[in-house]
Amino acid sequence: MSSDPRIALVTGGIQGLGAASARALADAGVTVAVTHLGGGETARAFGTETGMPVFEWDVSDFDACAQGISDVEDDIGPIDILVNNAGVNRDVMLHKMDREDWDAVLRVDLGSMFNMTRQIIGGMRERGFGRVINISSVNAARGQAGQTNYCAAKAGVEGFTRALARECAGKGITANAVAPGYADTAMVSALPDDILDSILKTVPLARLAEPEEIGRCVRFLASDAADFITGATLPVNGGLRMG
Repeated sequence: MSSDPRIALVTGGIQGLGAASARALADAGVTVAVTHLGGGETARAFGTETGMPVFEWDVSDFDACAQGISDVEDDIGPIDILVNNAGVNRDVMLHKMDREDWDAVLRVDLGSMFNMTRQIIGGMRERGFGRVINISSVNAARGQAGQTNYCAAKAGVEGFTRALARECAGKGITANAVAPGYADTAMVSALPDDILDSILKTVPLARLAEPEEIGRCVRFLASDAADFITGATLPVNGGLRMG
C-alpha cells in the first residue's frame, strides 16, 4: 500500500467475503469500516474482535447511503477505497419468480452500486485517488439456472465497473470487479450435500474457495501494485469458468 494512510469502507463486511476483504485490507495497514443490515450480535462481535467501526444501513436506500457515508467520513475521514460487497439472493426458476424476488436482488446487488459509489466518487475525483472494487460472481458470465435475477444483477455490476473505470481513468481512480466462484461461506455451506457435491465436480481445483483467497484479491486491487489495472474483472473461481 501507499505510505499515506488509506481509509476503506466495505459493505456487507461483518461476515463471509466482506469480512475476509475487510480483514485483508486491515492487515495491509488500511483503516477499515464496515456496514451491515440486521447483523445484530454478529455485527457487535465483529466490531469487538477487530476494532473496526461498524455501521448499519440499507445499501438499497439512496438516502440511507448518503447519511451513512457522511457518518463514516465524520468518524474516520474521507473514503479512499470502496468495496461494494453487500448482496442478497432469491433463487427461484424464472417461471416461478415473483416481482419481489426480482426487485429485491436488483435493488441490493445492482442498485447499491449507484447508491454507494455516487456518494464517494466526487471526493475521490477531487483528491485524485480512489479504488472502487465491486464483488461480482462467476455466474455473471456463466449463468445459473434459478438465478436470472442474481445473474442479471451481477452482469450489471461488471458493466457498471467498466463504465466507471473509463469515466475516472484520468482522475487517479481505478474501478475493478472480483468475480468469485463458490466459496466456503455460510450461504454455500447451507446447500444440501448432493448439490454441493455436484458443484464441486464442475470445479477443476475440486474445492471451494477460502474467503481469505477472495480477500487477498481485493487487497491486491486496492494496492499500489494494481495502479495500472482498471475496468477489469478478476476471476477467482478455481477454473469453473476459463477464458
